[in-house]
Amino acid sequence: MMVWNRRSFLRAASAVSAGTMIPGMHLLAAQESESTKPVAANDHIQIALIGAGGQGMGDTKEAVQVPGVKLVAVADCYNGRLARSKEIWGDDVFTTRDYNEILARKDIDAVIIGTPDHWHKQASVDAMKAGKDVYCEKPMIHLYSDGPEMIETAKSTKRILQIGSQRVSSVIYAKAKELLQAGAIGKLNMVTAYWDRNSALGAWDYTVPSDASPETCDWPRFLGTAPKIAWNAEHFFQWRKWKAYGSGVAGDLFVHLFSGTHFITGSNGPVRAIATGGLRYWRDGRDVDDVMLGLFDYREGFNLSLRVNFVSGGEESEVLLFTGDEGTIEIGWSGLTVTRVPRAKAPGYTVGTFPEDIRKATVAEYDKKYPPHSDDSSLGGSEKYAAPKGYSDSYDHFRNFFDSVRTRKQPVEDAVFGYRAAGAALLSNLSAEKGQVVHWDPDAMRLV
Repeated sequence: MMVWNRRSFLRAASAVSAGTMIPGMHLLAAQESESTKPVAANDHIQIALIGAGGQGMGDTKEAVQVPGVKLVAVADCYNGRLARSKEIWGDDVFTTRDYNEILARKDIDAVIIGTPDHWHKQASVDAMKAGKDVYCEKPMIHLYSDGPEMIETAKSTKRILQIGSQRVSSVIYAKAKELLQAGAIGKLNMVTAYWDRNSALGAWDYTVPSDASPETCDWPRFLGTAPKIAWNAEHFFQWRKWKAYGSGVAGDLFVHLFSGTHFITGSNGPVRAIATGGLRYWRDGRDVDDVMLGLFDYREGFNLSLRVNFVSGGEESEVLLFTGDEGTIEIGWSGLTVTRVPRAKAPGYTVGTFPEDIRKATVAEYDKKYPPHSDDSSLGGSEKYAAPKGYSDSYDHFRNFFDSVRTRKQPVEDAVFGYRAAGAALLSNLSAEKGQVVHWDPDAMRLV
């Protein structure tokens, strides 16, 4: 392995940075792609949104910022969101409760699927079989059986399927991957990540509109394959709180952390997992945990520790920390920090308890075993990398998707990557439910 010191680290940092804002702070370069070029009038992509909730509308607002992309249709089970779609994108946008009406249209090239999790597989499969490319929100699957069917359908129909964990398109994560591969923190041995929240909305207690009713909402269509129960506005608008429609904190948030970890390390996923959690605060009828912790073994030689806490007493925070034997990479919302702390040269405080001749011999032996670096005095310190002001990894993720739609090249987060991330994340639910360790084959993408 290359031996890094402060001087070589700074030299590499300056070589791969777009520019320097202040000493020790490097500005990351924005990505370039085919979609940054002018788009010909006959090369526009027309899209539709299936599932116009908060995530679906947010996705679409990003998507239509990409040059050459136009929204022409929206499907949702709530009349109010269809009306709101027209308010945002114009009266000429076609709206319907039945997404099959959208899939039947020849003027739609691709769809964004922002439905509850339990509809991801069927909506994606139906869209691909109808000849549409698909951007499907994470987690890709709700059940493990969903994955193989989605992968096979993308392959057989030759459709583009991109999964919506946007950080795999982020310049921040690309930089972390580059630094890790270059040996900036030595050999990776642990990844620690957490995502804490402290609000009702952060805990999925989403707002129910005043006109919610069986007349304004297509309850049977929403239920789909879920158990048939009487109309329930909370289930309809706060669906993440129930296993029948969502995948808990593992599917909503852990999957982002798995996606980022797998992208940066190049791993296909963990081989063993154990998780625990419980309802610690939000005892409002939901049946998914509001606190969850998971531990995962990777055969590449590192462990992953994950935590989500919906009852945090502090501000919302997210941290993804990569720890190696020579330093750490900490990723935040708008950048990352690489920190290196030199190891102690002395063999430890207990050497002072030895007789003088033994102490000297021990220190000499220690110096032979662990020789000091040539630039030992400057090994410590940190480097910071920041994304450009206003940078959006969601925009880049959609830009990558539409590049794939145009070029027919596989996207950065295809069905296989998406299934490996979601399959790993849902191990947490399985382990917590069983109360035992569970095993996963990340190559074959199956439970062991």
